[in-house]
Amino acid sequence: MNPITFPGLGLTFQLERVAFTVFGHNIYWYGIIIACGFLLAVSFCCRQARHYGIKQDGLIDMLFFAVPLCIIGARLYYIIFYFSFFQKEVDGKLVTDFGQMIAIWDGGLAIYGAVIMAVLVTAVFCKVKKIKFGAMADLGCFGLLIGQAVGRWGNFVNQEAFGGPTGLPWRMGLTVNGTYMEVHPTFLYESAWNVLGFFLLWYVARHWRRFDGQIFLGYVAWYGFGRGIIEGLRTDSLYFFGLKLFGMPIRTSQVLGFASAVVAVAILAWRLMRGTPEDLYVNRVRAARAARKAAAQPPEEKEES
Repeated sequence: MNPITFPGLGLTFQLERVAFTVFGHNIYWYGIIIACGFLLAVSFCCRQARHYGIKQDGLIDMLFFAVPLCIIGARLYYIIFYFSFFQKEVDGKLVTDFGQMIAIWDGGLAIYGAVIMAVLVTAVFCKVKKIKFGAMADLGCFGLLIGQAVGRWGNFVNQEAFGGPTGLPWRMGLTVNGTYMEVHPTFLYESAWNVLGFFLLWYVARHWRRFDGQIFLGYVAWYGFGRGIIEGLRTDSLYFFGLKLFGMPIRTSQVLGFASAVVAVAILAWRLMRGTPEDLYVNRVRAARAARKAAAQPPEEKEES
């Protein structure tokens, strides 16, 4: 692959998509980076689960369903809004390349597809297991931020998800189809935005969490607003079936980002006026546990206490 440079910073990277080969099968950096992001996300969420009234076992059980379905959701979102990429002309007819549709190691996982699927899976799982959805969503959004922040570096290795031309000091230089260009490193913008959002929401969760779902709504607002802006800089956006607004094609993730941010802020403002820490699922779990413990005490121990 061609090198990637940051001429304004004096940096040059010679990257290869294949990390190593095992029994003739290539192992790609993209997949390794995604896996590292996933492991970091799971590790953090497991350590924080008790602060949301969630058992680690319950979290792991949910991941068995969520992980494969989220990968499918991320790929389906990409396929739906970029279907032409998977078609080629054979003997004058358009033929769909179904084999290419499953080649996720070449890139093409849309995070919004994964988020939508994660919300659906979490909602069903919490309904079945009688867990407060808002509490699980508050915990899970930290995993999403970690996974997205790390995963974007897979786009860097694949030399994708970059923006339009710029002369800014942190511009990224790369060669695409034989043409050298200096562009916005939008993968870096989004990674940094997610890292900042992680620490901001973590601080809010520790000091100002008033109701279940608050942190998740904050994530939707934060990520949606940032993604809407960053998406406008990208050159590889997924478009909404060729539709246009004011003569411009509609970028799917940009519209979804801004719309979800507005809705999340509205719900957040309404709920903050009504929520109290006593209603948090974790506090109700603790109260129920204390009540069961008190009820299990022998009469003489209750009198002494």
